[in-house]
Amino acid sequence: MKFNSVLFDLDGTLLDTADDLGAALNHVLTKHGKTTVSADLYTPEASNGSKALLKLGFGEDFNDFDFETLKTEFLDYYASHIAVHTRFFDEADTTLNYLTEHNIPWGVVTNKPAYLTVPLLRHFAEFAQCSTVVSGDTLSVAKPSPEPLLHALKAINMPANCCLYVGDALRDIQAGQNAQMKTAVAMFGYINADDDVDSWGADYQFQSLRRLIGLV
Repeated sequence: MKFNSVLFDLDGTLLDTADDLGAALNHVLTKHGKTTVSADLYTPEASNGSKALLKLGFGEDFNDFDFETLKTEFLDYYASHIAVHTRFFDEADTTLNYLTEHNIPWGVVTNKPAYLTVPLLRHFAEFAQCSTVVSGDTLSVAKPSPEPLLHALKAINMPANCCLYVGDALRDIQAGQNAQMKTAVAMFGYINADDDVDSWGADYQFQSLRRLIGLV
């Protein structure tokens, strides 16, 4: 099947943001006298939000702390160090350039809030060609609701059956399916070892985003 447009998740799909998120987590842990967390532990949680990362880091002591305080400390640090270590995944930038050069509309649909999404994207020139960006707080609902994807489809004036959605989490695939879109799992992304990806029912599994080029 050939697609006329593509929508992407952000963290764990286009950008490898894990080390900057991990640095924010370890900053908070150090501040509170806790043991820092290694990359092999925080990376699978990197796209699950601040609460999941803080729960990972504080473990059984998590409920002894005020979550809102920890969250503010985490997000403040992350916002001010948002692209220190973040990089495109292999072949992601060249794939985006291919889509742009061939006039194939593409966009980002992420659960990351806009105040973090927008400055992060500014660090990477390729996103200047992005046709639409839908953040986690653009609407009143986020993935796995289909509404953010439907909002993006409207922005690029494409029907669902002409557009592929690529993400690395079950909620991404559910959102795409709920929007009646074809979906692909970014297998290189933030997938836990115990995730049964086959059970998600995605139409494709990508080991590299270069696979996309044969589908557009």
